[in-house]
Amino acid sequence: MPPTAALSVRSLVKRYDGRPVVDGLDLTAAAGQVTAVLGPNGAGKTTTIECCEGLRTPDSGQIRVLGLDPLADAAALRPRVGVMLQDAGLPTGAPALAVLRHVASMFTDPRPVDELVERLGIAPFARTTVRRLSGGQRQRLALAAAVVGRPELVFLDEPSAGMDPQARRAVWELIAELRADGVAVVLTTHLMDEAEQLADRVVVVDHGAVIAEGTVDELATGSTAVTFRAEPGLDVGALDSVLWALPGLPATRTSAVRETAPGRYAVDLPATPALVAALTAWCADRGILLTQLDAGRRTLEDVFLDLTGRNLR
Repeated sequence: MPPTAALSVRSLVKRYDGRPVVDGLDLTAAAGQVTAVLGPNGAGKTTTIECCEGLRTPDSGQIRVLGLDPLADAAALRPRVGVMLQDAGLPTGAPALAVLRHVASMFTDPRPVDELVERLGIAPFARTTVRRLSGGQRQRLALAAAVVGRPELVFLDEPSAGMDPQARRAVWELIAELRADGVAVVLTTHLMDEAEQLADRVVVVDHGAVIAEGTVDELATGSTAVTFRAEPGLDVGALDSVLWALPGLPATRTSAVRETAPGRYAVDLPATPALVAALTAWCADRGILLTQLDAGRRTLEDVFLDLTGRNLR
């Protein structure tokens, strides 16, 4: 494992009923970085993370967490790794603050509990039992429990799910602080803006394997896009013909304009001034009002949908 790698996964395989859910997956997460693991439901990312946490036994492959085996060296890793599970995994009958203080008592040098209570806004529900917390409140408590022991590596599964914008901002700031302190953060999320905001490196998983990885900029390199909103049912074929008549486009012609949802359109051609001018002129000539026009680099969501498809899983 490279000296700066906090997590190294090589050729990981995990099967359920003979079917591979994780199929030869490789993954590396570096110290002092946020690594976002993205994928559709059922892609194998949660199973991968559970194997890394020592909660599941792989069928084959190698995992090293801080240089150690997550199963054989579980006792040695426990004080060094923080885990925030998707279902929180907290005792439901105890008050929130009592749970956090109990978790902190297990570590020799925990973060000050009162500081986490203030940072994550836990005080208003400190005496409320876990079972009565809202989803966002439970997530905040689970995050506090995952980081209170000053971990060197922390796994965060959907850390801001169910949170309001204020709480989500507080969570993002805490994650950025962990990274600045040299902690390796492995983040799974379905929120593309969260990954775009936080991740130093993005790993896209589908059908149990990594299908793309890199920084957000690297994944979007060479891809500019135009998206716009107008009335539903535009004649995209006619617009397509106008845009392909512009000079400087590739010789191989494909359908470039598509309606991605009613009234929402994407143009899969380089976002040049000439293309934007031709698009707006075409709409103006037909009395079509553009209610929104965006031209520039693809978002992480665009990249994700192109890689994994647009059909529901």
